[in-house]
Amino acid sequence: MSLQPPIAPGQSELCTFVVTDIESDGHNPLESSMLSFASVAVDIEGKVLDEFEAVLTPRTDRKPDPNTMAWWETQPEAWTHATQNPKDPASVMPRYADWVESLPGFRVFAAAPMIFDGLWMDHYLSVFAGTRVMGGPYKSRQIFRGGGVCLYTMAGTLRGAEYTKWGMQRVPPAWYGHIEHTHRAIDDARGFANVLAKLFEISGQLPRIEATESVYK
Repeated sequence: MSLQPPIAPGQSELCTFVVTDIESDGHNPLESSMLSFASVAVDIEGKVLDEFEAVLTPRTDRKPDPNTMAWWETQPEAWTHATQNPKDPASVMPRYADWVESLPGFRVFAAAPMIFDGLWMDHYLSVFAGTRVMGGPYKSRQIFRGGGVCLYTMAGTLRGAEYTKWGMQRVPPAWYGHIEHTHRAIDDARGFANVLAKLFEISGQLPRIEATESVYK
């Protein structure tokens, strides 16, 4: 069965999903710093087109969250990967935006969950690169299309699970391609990219409902 990505009117069918995972020293980008992130660019079938990985210098105007730092003490190997040889986000984020724009077709941001990883990436891209994770009626540079994909929500609904059982830890290991969730950004992004491909496979087996013209003006 042919799988079709969401296509906006007048757009090419070619679509690249930029599956992203971030690591931080807190929960709020207005208070703490993003330590590292990685993106895996894939097509709808899960073929990897490219990858981007970065470790960032913590911001001097932010402070680590004590509870998050206590958790990091239990993850020494992941902490090393998230903090080794950091680079200034002021140079990394514009380079990342350029990389996204180099990908084929129109680009869609994807994360699990969008409200966490997407929030951090949106804030850092806004501050350091003058762009956003979300596409929309903005005057600024737009590197992504639409509101993005939340794997957390997509996996929960396609599995037919009740809301309280939507967690990504409930997704079968085979969907991750048996890639362990290590809290190393690139490992986790690769695993989530495999999950996304599986979710599109499942959605392609469901009855297709054609889009209609919006009633909102």
